[in-house]
Amino acid sequence: MTEATKNSASSGGLSWFARSLNVIERVGNKLPDPAILFALFMIAVWVISWALSGVSFTEIDPRNGKPIQIKNLLEGAALTTFMAKLVSTFVSFPPLGVVLVAMLGLGVAEYTGFINAGLRSILSVTPKMLLTPVLVAVGILSHVAVDAGYVLVIPLGAVIFYAAGRHPLAGIAAAFAGVSGGFSASLFIPSSLDPLLAGLTQASARLSSNPAAAELIINPLNNYYFTSASAILIVFIGWFLTDKVIEPRLKNTPVDGDPAGLPTLDPLTLSERRGLRFAVLSMLLCIALLVVTIYPATSPWRGTDASLTHATAPLMQSIVALILVFFLIPGVVYGYAAGTVKNHRDVIQGMTKSMSGMGYYIVMAFFCAQFIYAFGQSNLGALIAIKGAGGLKELALPMGVTLIGIVILTSLVNLLVGSASAKWALIGAVMVPMLMELGVSPDLTQAAYRVGDSSTNIITPLMPYFPLIVVFCQKYVKSTGIGTLIALMLPYSVALLVLWTTFLLCFWMLGLPLGIGASYSFPIAR
Repeated sequence: MTEATKNSASSGGLSWFARSLNVIERVGNKLPDPAILFALFMIAVWVISWALSGVSFTEIDPRNGKPIQIKNLLEGAALTTFMAKLVSTFVSFPPLGVVLVAMLGLGVAEYTGFINAGLRSILSVTPKMLLTPVLVAVGILSHVAVDAGYVLVIPLGAVIFYAAGRHPLAGIAAAFAGVSGGFSASLFIPSSLDPLLAGLTQASARLSSNPAAAELIINPLNNYYFTSASAILIVFIGWFLTDKVIEPRLKNTPVDGDPAGLPTLDPLTLSERRGLRFAVLSMLLCIALLVVTIYPATSPWRGTDASLTHATAPLMQSIVALILVFFLIPGVVYGYAAGTVKNHRDVIQGMTKSMSGMGYYIVMAFFCAQFIYAFGQSNLGALIAIKGAGGLKELALPMGVTLIGIVILTSLVNLLVGSASAKWALIGAVMVPMLMELGVSPDLTQAAYRVGDSSTNIITPLMPYFPLIVVFCQKYVKSTGIGTLIALMLPYSVALLVLWTTFLLCFWMLGLPLGIGASYSFPIAR
């Protein structure tokens, strides 16, 4: 085969792949917004509850020992109750408060420049041979600032690779793999995603007909050990693929962008260095103060059993508040020391800006809360869980196969629904209570979901930041398109899906702890 033929075949293959992705994109774009999806699903629950309210089912509801009965949500009493509780259902929605509170601190840290300076400082002192693993690790670390990695770490990845004489698209790929492919991993520092998913998991678990579900409390760090260990796995996957697969493939791809207009990895100014020193010192002092106060056996951070890690311990119930404090204080200190903050009004402006960016999430949370409330009141969740558990029991599938099924299902749904919280609100409402009926803990189900959700983030055009990454690539290679980026990231996606799932199965088989206050099993109702 001649070189021209090879190029033609390669081009034809890429064009076919790009056309296939365009079909997926068109189909996905026809789906309503997630907020409207929840509203439509809520209406569907109302109609289905009306249709099934007169049907007699043989499945026994463990909560009362009687055959399960679907409640008609369209009857007068149910509708008036729904309206009366509309506001309380929204404001008591578990993920709402935790996300907004965490974002107050993270928003100030981002607004003052603390997070920006910290990431630039780490990347600028990295030895060339460790450039790739550190870039992937920083991408994972950026999760504490929610979306900061997309707008900061990824373009900086291209800059530092280009400055080091390496292909800039390889830097974008490595950073993208860490930021988005490893979205559910955490480099030892909890992110706002942890309490968000835990809140949704708890809301879904309460849909279970198992009486024990009423007392169940999901720890915000229920996957902490697994996600922290996963970060190490993702760093090595990203390191190997970038250096051994992606960069060699890009060798013949010319950089034809205009370097004059490209962003640069500016060194920290004297004021930024001073601010960073004071900010890091203040964060270390906060950590030291926390350690000193939790150490005594009589510490008020401990629960009634003197435990620090039980879900009812004040320390565990204060995780979100600690995230707020540990980023708010260093953010403010950095701002005053670096001169980016002049007075308290600037600090409030940082909080206000972070809250203004949460407008869409609040709208989606409103409809999501109403859907979950209706789903729970109808008893449809309990019916699906009991029937689904019965079907799985009849199939007698090994638990490992069931976990793989959750991962694959999530990864496929992720190609059409980009929001991690929206997907988990939909999938979790069915999967969590169903698997609880089989004795599988919500903690393990959530961990399987996180693997599937992250693995295909980097190959779905419907991920909100995907078009932005294409633009970053086009600054260096003008011909970059959606198919180009997906072809670039597909090796990472496949490797993450296979190896990360295997990693979860190893955790489960070895009985390694998933996180704080987490378990693998859940007591089956008798």
